Amino acid sequence: MEITEKREGESNNSSKDLNNNDNINNDLTDSDGNNTSKEAEERRARDLKAGLHPLKHKFVFWYTRRTPGVRTQTAYEDNIKKIVDFSTVEGFWVCYCHLARPSTLPSPTDLHLFKEGIRPLWEDSANCNGGKWIIRFKKVVSGRFWEDLVLALVGDQLDYGDNVCGAVLSIRFNEDILSVWNRNASDHQAVMALRDSIKRHLKLPHSYVMEYKPHDASLRDNSSYRNTWLRG
Repeated sequence: MEITEKREGESNNSSKDLNNNDNINNDLTDSDGNNTSKEAEERRARDLKAGLHPLKHKFVFWYTRRTPGVRTQTAYEDNIKKIVDFSTVEGFWVCYCHLARPSTLPSPTDLHLFKEGIRPLWEDSANCNGGKWIIRFKKVVSGRFWEDLVLALVGDQLDYGDNVCGAVLSIRFNEDILSVWNRNASDHQAVMALRDSIKRHLKLPHSYVMEYKPHDASLRDNSSYRNTWLRG
């Protein structure tokens, strides 16, 4: 499913130019390949009955305001706050249009968008064997790339989409950092296909370098973005 790009200032009530809704999988599956719960199927049926456009996955926005000088995992978990969840195209735009723009967020701050049931933590069962692709941006352009990434994620446009857990925008003092988390760091084909898909959907200039880091490495050095693997 593709979600037509809608920039800030457009009407929240504008119609959504989607692919034919029949293209949405009738037999929705969860990220483990099993049938979704009865609750998810009932939610989708209610959305369709209401004339809404269900997404393949339900998503949650999270917000983290990091405490300067405090780097313990417990402190990090305590600072993660759930903002809102959504499961339809219409619900996404209502949420997204009311979120603060990246340029207005203080540093250091993290904004997370993850599939429902996956917490934005390295230790989460969906993340613990995975890793993340990392891209560093100048602050003046990060908001545009973040929006493009969000649209690709919510619209299930990234290759090996069931292997994708979520995305993070990290607001820092001198730069902003985008990362896309996946389930399996040892699946080389899926990892590299995700890299290429991110480049394609973001129309990433050749001057940008993408880095990859498994979450177990982050756990060892207690760092999200240091000691990464350079992958071009």
